[in-house]
Amino acid sequence: MSLADAAASKTTSAIRLDGVEKRFGDHLVLKRISLEVQPGQVVALIGPSGAGKSTLLRCINLLERPTAGTITVDGVTVHADHEIKERDLAALRSRVGMVFQSFNLFPHMTALRNITLPQQRVLGRSKAEAEARARALLSRVGLADKADQYPARCSGGQQQRIAIARALALDPKVMLFDEPTSALDPEVGLEVLKVMRELADEGMTMAVVTHEMQFARDVSDHLVVMGDGDIIEEGDPHQIFADPQQARTRQFLRAVLDRE
Repeated sequence: MSLADAAASKTTSAIRLDGVEKRFGDHLVLKRISLEVQPGQVVALIGPSGAGKSTLLRCINLLERPTAGTITVDGVTVHADHEIKERDLAALRSRVGMVFQSFNLFPHMTALRNITLPQQRVLGRSKAEAEARARALLSRVGLADKADQYPARCSGGQQQRIAIARALALDPKVMLFDEPTSALDPEVGLEVLKVMRELADEGMTMAVVTHEMQFARDVSDHLVVMGDGDIIEEGDPHQIFADPQQARTRQFLRAVLDRE
């Protein structure tokens, strides 16, 4: 779909997946996934390792190209069976911010520069404008005093909050989080979850792959349980946690909640 077609799209979804499939060779990782995320909605994706959760997130911003199906983000649609034009790829990615398990910060740059450089490169902002935005976001995530620090001098939780600030600096319409606390100690992870809760309260559209069951239950608006590349169950988080309808959901929740 061209950008002109995208602009004419009637969809109101922030994210819409229709029949998204992903294969790596003969291995089917995603099985025709269809999912909608509404503007301002927080969707949590949970499930066992190897369920396809992270691959699904990477397909949304086309870090992985889907084998089949269509993906729409904020009115920009790409079809897996059509050649994806660079302008459409850039338009879709400009709408998506992503935070990974690993922080992916440039080690030779200060926190400020890590957030400033992408703005200058991607959005064409002046250095002064980009630095003002970066300092505001560092303050927002509680790290105003770390602007001149290099990543190695920051804790894991601080580095992840810098990564969140960097993603927000590009003014995305949706934020994708791929297990952002999995590499952190539980106490440090709480700092990151606090920032994510604040973003949710402010109405940021978010899709979050997480093993933090309390966050999935209490912060998300919609819960998606995945297994073997498919959606097993989805719906209201509190209802699913209290009374899961599928045996595989019950088995998974029993296993993870028994560990807490």
